[in-house]
Amino acid sequence: MAKKSKKQQAGGTPATVALTAAGVTFTVHAYDHDPAHPSYGEEAAEAMGVSPDRVFKTLVADVDGALTVAVVPVAGQLDLKALAAAVGGKRAAMADPALAERTTGYVRGGISPLGQRKRLPTVLDASASGHATICVSAGRRGLEVELSPDDLTRLTNATLAPIGRA
Repeated sequence: MAKKSKKQQAGGTPATVALTAAGVTFTVHAYDHDPAHPSYGEEAAEAMGVSPDRVFKTLVADVDGALTVAVVPVAGQLDLKALAAAVGGKRAAMADPALAERTTGYVRGGISPLGQRKRLPTVLDASASGHATICVSAGRRGLEVELSPDDLTRLTNATLAPIGRA
């Protein structure tokens, strides 16, 4: 098992540790996760009282055999063809959930685009740039981090592209 830093031992996640180390301004929002709720992202938006178009879910897809992270609003869906095109691929499909968990180091419903075990190519839906701040998972269910889309793009080396659909 990997040794945890003092910040992780104090309750931080790899995502919040990465944000702190980068000196980025962010806000953590915690809420009580209901395992019976049908959507992790919609639950987060409701619990925080934030519009679902500002809360983004992190999905892991397989694009031509390479895992790729897609970050899209919880109010919509991922357009797999658009994701493939955004990274110069031909075909995309959702990754196996167990593989996504092993590769990122996070559990489904708590996968953050930040602080992943293995850095993966990341695409952020272009709609994020229309907001001063957006919310993404902070690395566990019931924990979100709010930050500027510019900071998220920079820290994940993300490509901005229209990959979400209503």
